[in-house]
Amino acid sequence: MSPFAPDRDPLDQASGFSSAELQRYSRHLVLPGVGEEGQQRLARGQVLLIGAGGLGSPIALYLAAAGVGRLGLVDADRVDLTNLQRQVLYGTATLGQAKVDAAKARLHDLNPEVTLDVHEVRLTSANALDIMRDYDVIVDGSDNFPTRYLVNDACVLLGKPNVYGSVLRFEGQASVFGLPDGPCYRCLFRDPPPADLATSCEEGGVFGVLPGLVGVIQATETIKLLLGLGDSLAGRLLLVDALRMRFHTIELARDPECPACGTREITHLLDYDEFCGVRTSTPVPVGEEISVAELRSRLMEPEAGALQLIDVREPWEWSIARLPAARLIPMSTMESTLDELDRSREIIVYCHHGIRSAHVMHFLRDAGFARARSLAGGIDRWSVEADPQLPRY
Repeated sequence: MSPFAPDRDPLDQASGFSSAELQRYSRHLVLPGVGEEGQQRLARGQVLLIGAGGLGSPIALYLAAAGVGRLGLVDADRVDLTNLQRQVLYGTATLGQAKVDAAKARLHDLNPEVTLDVHEVRLTSANALDIMRDYDVIVDGSDNFPTRYLVNDACVLLGKPNVYGSVLRFEGQASVFGLPDGPCYRCLFRDPPPADLATSCEEGGVFGVLPGLVGVIQATETIKLLLGLGDSLAGRLLLVDALRMRFHTIELARDPECPACGTREITHLLDYDEFCGVRTSTPVPVGEEISVAELRSRLMEPEAGALQLIDVREPWEWSIARLPAARLIPMSTMESTLDELDRSREIIVYCHHGIRSAHVMHFLRDAGFARARSLAGGIDRWSVEADPQLPRY
């Protein structure tokens, strides 16, 4: 029996469900190991979901459908057209709405018996403990390393189970961290990868159905914890390869030297952006980047034709939005195109958010293009600061 499954009051033997609820949960009620007692456990369960995106969508839908009594949602984003390829909580009619509000409406329609708490905030070190404290299980549906480490450390400090999942391109992972005697996320990943090597779903893409697959696994593990049923993924990391449709499990053990759950060196929450290298106190070297404002001003000058403006994104991105007078040279083809570029002219390279273009800029400088610079923030920042009519994606 899971230590996280709430104890049933022996005096509460009679069903507390209405006739409509008995119908709604009838397929659970006939299940060996669930029945009325298990459904009551779910009804008393309190789950906090961090992130209402690709992973959070199927997790929230299945937890609400299962009858988890109280479901909290933490997300500060609004529904965007690019979300709809995988975030099945939302539809075209909800574009522009706060995700937590759109999610609350959809989940209430799915199961009005579930109490829904919405937290339209970014989870931070300042608010995490207060938000997470009153829930039984924390489900991590985030998409970035700072939040994953924050959720892990907060769960360890609070003694909460952490149902983890992540996806990128065609592969995913899932596990359960923070159970008694089990490993935590830091036991597996002591330190984050270098920030410039941490590919995001925005930059690397994600197979649309993959978050559904991994999110359903996370929902399954959460329901099992609340029921005290079966064997959880605690102590195991499930690897999902969607292209080959292969599942592989790696055994994990608690690291006695883990600063979170081992030596307990981490006694308070950190600045996780700084820990993961998202922010740095080292300024960008002068001359390596160009701001949106400066580039916009330069493009309005008579000498604008002297600039070589290079778009290093993919052709499909180019078809959505591009800067005037730019030339498309995808990052993967840059090396083979060097002879077509003028080493004596200034080169401005840009991508979606400035990550790929920074790599290309350094490559060009190493190749002798001393006047190469990268557009800070990429075309996404350009659309915000210079041209709001330019589509964002």
